[in-house]
Amino acid sequence: MSSELLHQTAVIHTDTRERCQHALLHSRRTRHGSAFVAIRCQRDSRRSYNWQIKREHGCQGRRSPCCQSSGRSDADIRRPKLDGSDIQHTARQEDPDSNGALTLDANPVSQVVEVVKEARWQRRFTIVGLCFTAFMLCNMDRVNMSIAILPMSKQFGWDSAKIGLVQSSFFWGYLTTQVAGGVWADKYGGKMVLGFGVIWWSIATALTPLAASLGLPALLFARACMGVGEGVAMPAMNNLLSRWVPVQERSRSLALVYSGMYTGSILGLALSPHLIEWLHWPSVFHIFGSIGVLWYLVWEWKSASAPDEDARCSKAEKELLAKGTLERREGTAIPWKQLFSKAPVWALIVCHFCHNWGTFILLSWMPMYYQQHLGMDLLKSGIFSVLPWITMAIFANLGGWLADSLIHKGMSVTRVRKIMQTIGFMGPALFLSQLSHVKTATGAVACMMASQGLDSFSQSGLYSNHQDIGPRYSGVLLGMSNTAGVLAGVMGTAATGLILANGSWDDVWNVAVVLYLVGTVVWNVFATGEQIFD
Repeated sequence: MSSELLHQTAVIHTDTRERCQHALLHSRRTRHGSAFVAIRCQRDSRRSYNWQIKREHGCQGRRSPCCQSSGRSDADIRRPKLDGSDIQHTARQEDPDSNGALTLDANPVSQVVEVVKEARWQRRFTIVGLCFTAFMLCNMDRVNMSIAILPMSKQFGWDSAKIGLVQSSFFWGYLTTQVAGGVWADKYGGKMVLGFGVIWWSIATALTPLAASLGLPALLFARACMGVGEGVAMPAMNNLLSRWVPVQERSRSLALVYSGMYTGSILGLALSPHLIEWLHWPSVFHIFGSIGVLWYLVWEWKSASAPDEDARCSKAEKELLAKGTLERREGTAIPWKQLFSKAPVWALIVCHFCHNWGTFILLSWMPMYYQQHLGMDLLKSGIFSVLPWITMAIFANLGGWLADSLIHKGMSVTRVRKIMQTIGFMGPALFLSQLSHVKTATGAVACMMASQGLDSFSQSGLYSNHQDIGPRYSGVLLGMSNTAGVLAGVMGTAATGLILANGSWDDVWNVAVVLYLVGTVVWNVFATGEQIFD
């Protein structure tokens, strides 16, 4: 066994932390140079304590950290034997030719010793990483229009109403595949559906300049086609992670993937102005679309819909995921009536609408706000539009780690989800309401950064809840709630253009704030973190 690639883990299940520690005190090490040290104690769903013991290679004698911590010499330390049997009450002497097998003697309450060999880089990390990059491309291709619309509107003579029409046309297609994406992912697998979505929207992105040259109707159609592809991304990703990520890693994995969207917004908003300055606005769509085609080739090579379909996934990881994730079932009927009869499902739907209204307004209109209201030029509006998404990328991952930590410490999933989402609603409501009182560009950007940073806690609240309440139907549930979210995008971006034609930016923010407050009440009254669908 290579010490660089593999390690050996013993997982001991006991009913109390003290007895688990007692079991560890009986672990032994030999003079041959391999040591076992406890690396994690975790309380599982059965309320037993699981200690993982990692075999470290290269421990040399009594001066090594493991020997110093134990206070024992080489002569009185024996390496325990990991043989997969029940833990014995008395230590067994190691056979000199046993190649360092591990023996554990422990309190009789200890029931199981499991032996696994696992690669340090797990296959699920690859899947999560590829989903992260897919979501990064998703928002790169989505936000580039919010920058390109500035020179395009001048070239084609569009007013605010037509700009709002162009911005909202993406959501027409996005709306049509929300539920369908979840159904397709459950039926055909997340790999196929997410791959289809990325290649479809990438081609539509690359063809956007051609469509614009043909006229406004052709451009609206191209943007709607792009929305069709992006519409399947969230349901397909949710389906994939429900099979690839164990529950104890769920919040931070989802937060990481969703932070790909924020990273994509950062890159799209930062790169687009420079590409427009150097190569004119069509280059933004050509370059970003080409990157998506390259991603698709890697996805087809490296991904799988589930661990049992991936020959490169180790047996140990498959066993781990089999315990903490959902197995794939072919042809499972969707219980639509039951889904729509539950209050927590309606909480997801209503709150997704309330959340996305403000989020999509900022996503689509922030550069225009900076240019029209604050008087910034193209480059400055692009640069300052990046900053709120940087805070979102950072805070989303902090929120994910915080949520998982609270759950590991014993706080109920329901309470954690409510805390995270309350922050995700009340934070933006507070800081967007201050924009009417801010008169400087610095103050406005600071409010935007604080609003979006706190908004990202929603990834550990609302956006993690689909897998909590119905892991088998998580893709469909996300499709249902995101359909409402997309309606908010269609209505919000179009309504913003109409509001600005007859009102002010303060009116735009006030509508968003009211919806955030409504969402806070609905979420705390009706949401739950308990599984309600088998």
